[in-house]
Amino acid sequence: MDTLQNLDRPSVLGHPGYRSFAASRVFSSIGFQSVTVAMGWMIYDQTHSAFFLGLVGFCQFLPMVILTFVVGHVADRFDRRRIGLACQLIEALTALVLAVAVWQHWIGPAGILAAVAVMGAATAFERPTMAALLPNIVPSSLLQVAIATSTSMMQTAFIIGPSLGGLLYGASPVAPFAVSAALYVIASINVISIQVEREQPSSREPVTLSSVFAGVSFIKSRPVMLGTISLDLFAVLLGGATALLPMFARDILHAGPWGLGLLRAAPAIGALVMSIWLARRPLQSDVGKKMLFAVLIFGVATIIFSLSSNIVLSVAALFVVGASDTVSVVVRSSLVQLLTPDAMRGRVNAVNSLFIGTSNQLGEFESGMLAGALGPVLTGIVGGVGTIVVVLLWMRLFPDLTRVKTLRG
Repeated sequence: MDTLQNLDRPSVLGHPGYRSFAASRVFSSIGFQSVTVAMGWMIYDQTHSAFFLGLVGFCQFLPMVILTFVVGHVADRFDRRRIGLACQLIEALTALVLAVAVWQHWIGPAGILAAVAVMGAATAFERPTMAALLPNIVPSSLLQVAIATSTSMMQTAFIIGPSLGGLLYGASPVAPFAVSAALYVIASINVISIQVEREQPSSREPVTLSSVFAGVSFIKSRPVMLGTISLDLFAVLLGGATALLPMFARDILHAGPWGLGLLRAAPAIGALVMSIWLARRPLQSDVGKKMLFAVLIFGVATIIFSLSSNIVLSVAALFVVGASDTVSVVVRSSLVQLLTPDAMRGRVNAVNSLFIGTSNQLGEFESGMLAGALGPVLTGIVGGVGTIVVVLLWMRLFPDLTRVKTLRG
């Protein structure tokens, strides 16, 4: 019976607009991941400094903080496809400049960090804008399927991108930047081809402090959404070991760029497997408890990775990290998209993107700073333990989380 029901379910890939949307996001993400791996390896190769690895994350995060509330208003007032196009063209140009600079040996740590900041500014606009665009492309009845399918495609990109970046950098330091520039161009071609089913209602309310911070007020007024987003924020902020992967790959696991690419890809492989599982068997009961348990597993797996000196065990631990994190991602994304009015999706998604960026990029900065004092292993252990503490604390601060039964809260 389940098989027959699945056959009767319309496929989101049957919508041309969704296919162009997914292709644009996938190619852009592959390009970003490839460039990020190459820049991380290159700056550590030049400096051998955990501090500079942390600065990479900080330089991605700072533009996001500065631009978040501007991004939300822009995404609600203008055509989101054109905003995505502009961002991807800027990213393509930045990757091309990096390719030339590496080829001519012009680039040093300061130049790499400047390029990271430009990419961070473009990404600050691109990600929440494209996320806000999705509900205009598919009917509401397919939105959850579209989110799950988009998550699995993005995780595929997160697998391909780091591996591609590591392999290309091993062949030639110029290659990952040149290839990424081409990928961004392909993404931009797809974004202008997106067909929308429902035109977005353009926000015409005057620009005031109240309207600018409307996304914050909206999330704050919904404790379950606030608890879910903030749980993910602090768990990844404390438990994220991404910024330290070049150190683990080179100094602890004694692997080259290929090993770094494998370590970067492992969480994405775990996330892909989990997203496919959730697309076929969506969370239908005790969603809150399952999410909290998944974040707890995230912390335990982070500790195991930090203690490992075997690349097979390290990859396995990162696989579990990615799989467990995806449960939180799917819950958070579904709540944000389904509970937010279209006229506010830009602002709410911008705030959500800020939370994600804080956990990822600021988490990398925090890990880099802490690793400079404690070393990568102890830093990872402290982060994993901190994640477990956050889960236990959030169960008391947001008791409604444990009562959430479905993705509609």
